[in-house]
Amino acid sequence: MSRTAFRKTLSANDVGTTGGHQGGILIPKGERELLAILPPLDPTIKNPSAWLTCIGGDGVPHRFRFVYYNNKLHDPNGTRNEYRITYMTAWFRDAGAKAGDVFEIGISPDDAHYSIRVINPDADPELSHEGAPVRIKLRGWNRVH
Repeated sequence: MSRTAFRKTLSANDVGTTGGHQGGILIPKGERELLAILPPLDPTIKNPSAWLTCIGGDGVPHRFRFVYYNNKLHDPNGTRNEYRITYMTAWFRDAGAKAGDVFEIGISPDDAHYSIRVINPDADPELSHEGAPVRIKLRGWNRVH
């Protein structure tokens, strides 16, 4: 069975170093493949959510909330219509995550939990481009192949 995984380059806002109050990592509605590995959320319910059990490299389970903030669909003056994974700030801090690092989440078909990790691109040969020409750094989510 193959593992499906996605990566996102973390911003300073994602890891909580800007002092702002962000409601978790954004998952754009257009990221259909990524949304397909996450629990389905009913859009007819206001702000539906599900808890994700995620296992980091330390083997310790962590619980994050996958939520569809959708008050735009339910309230006359609502503005939000977005998916996020929340309750991650403490885990990012404990993992030593910083802006520019890469967050990875994945799952195998027979797993009951997600695997997560933070990757330092300078220390990972797969992500390091040391000595290579300067490349455009992709933002947002990317599928791991």
